[in-house]
Amino acid sequence: MKILVCEDDESLAASLKKRLVANGFTVEVAYNGEEGLYLSEAGGVELVISDIMMPVMDGLELLKRIRAKKIDIPVILLTARDGSGDIVKGLDMGADDYIVKPFEFSELLARIRLVTRRYSGVRENFLQVADLKLDMNRHVAIRDGKELALSSKEFDLLELLVRNKNIVLSREKICDSLYGTEDCIESNAIDVYIRYLRRKVDDDFEQKLICTVRGVGYTIKE
Repeated sequence: MKILVCEDDESLAASLKKRLVANGFTVEVAYNGEEGLYLSEAGGVELVISDIMMPVMDGLELLKRIRAKKIDIPVILLTARDGSGDIVKGLDMGADDYIVKPFEFSELLARIRLVTRRYSGVRENFLQVADLKLDMNRHVAIRDGKELALSSKEFDLLELLVRNKNIVLSREKICDSLYGTEDCIESNAIDVYIRYLRRKVDDDFEQKLICTVRGVGYTIKE
């Protein structure tokens, strides 16, 4: 999926792009609404994440023009904590969702899944490695026809591994992609969640999918 991030804060834009790419998305960045409109019209963009407060053309005007031009893609607005009036206006103008700054990256991923499910309708949306299938519409993991009981964080970690199958991901990269914090590295949270995943994804099956590369990190292989 190709996502357009419209954000004039260059540091935040770079961080969002890095972490979205790590989660398997293709990302373009615009630093004002006018540039965002041009990229939206160029085609190929499947989702817009736009800050409301931007120079040249703000996020609400960008949304208005996207809808006026019948560009049928979901739009998620980013807004300051005190921007409730802008939120109401944005939703009335056709925004699909919003998220209040500052936010957890995992919450943004959840909002992306939500709005893309709405647009996909009944279309199948699966990720697969060997006999492991992720039903992204239902947020369910299935192995050899059996649904696995995963927590939300376990599913997010498994999705990250599957989107990057056969690529070794370091603990730091996993933490940055899912949480954007050093705390999970220091507390060995990733190692704990990998153990949980192995019990549910691998223990009852002959073929083991989740692999440890010592001194580097983790990967999932065909």
